[in-house]
Amino acid sequence: MTQTYLSVVIPAFNEEVRIASTVKSIVDYLSGWLPDSNSSRNWEILVINDGSSDSTASIVVKLSESDGRIKLIDLPHGGKGSAVRRGMDEARGEWRFLCDADLSMPIDNLARFFVGVDGHPEYDVAIASREASGSRRFNEPKSRHVKGRLFNYAVKILALRGIEDTQCGFKLFSAESATKLFPHQSLDGWAFDVELLVMAKKAGFGVGEVPIDWYYGEGSKMTLAKGIVAVLDVAKVGFNNLRGKYGILLRNDGS
Repeated sequence: MTQTYLSVVIPAFNEEVRIASTVKSIVDYLSGWLPDSNSSRNWEILVINDGSSDSTASIVVKLSESDGRIKLIDLPHGGKGSAVRRGMDEARGEWRFLCDADLSMPIDNLARFFVGVDGHPEYDVAIASREASGSRRFNEPKSRHVKGRLFNYAVKILALRGIEDTQCGFKLFSAESATKLFPHQSLDGWAFDVELLVMAKKAGFGVGEVPIDWYYGEGSKMTLAKGIVAVLDVAKVGFNNLRGKYGILLRNDGS
């Protein structure tokens, strides 16, 4: 069986308005960037339906009927972290890309993650960053930016330093890092990213930020209550790290 080169994992909760256009945009881009003629660079798209109450699932099923590389994983509602964890487990790609359903990062930015030797990624875990040098933000209200920076300061104080943007919903994992990290991911809410990155550093994986173009759009599912829970979860990650919970992770090479 041919090894899948790239898996795109899209967690989705009540995304009927945009899931079809998002998946089609990704298919169009990948078809040109990783064409069918290159059998060593094949791909798949996994939409992880997180218990949506709308027609998200049926839309994806219809898309999959015309392209077998599009797959639906249907779950009861468990939170974004839970959906991503299942998606990464189901993915078979040598590289596994976490992609928000809103596609606030234009999909052609994906090529920026593959700039290492021979066109392969430079990092085991590459994080799309709205704060790295060369990144650009469009249409974002100042209040939204301030809230994001305050959350990042909380992350630095409570759990993880050295990363300027932990929460952008576009991240690339090597198969090895995904296989090692996601079974240990315990948070199901919005702070699951922080837990993954703490574990990645603890396990010795190369972690780096990739500057992207990012477009603010209405319809964010983040609320004040969810934000408070996320900060409490970050504090939990920091506490777990201090008591050595994440120290059990080791790379295959023993480093």
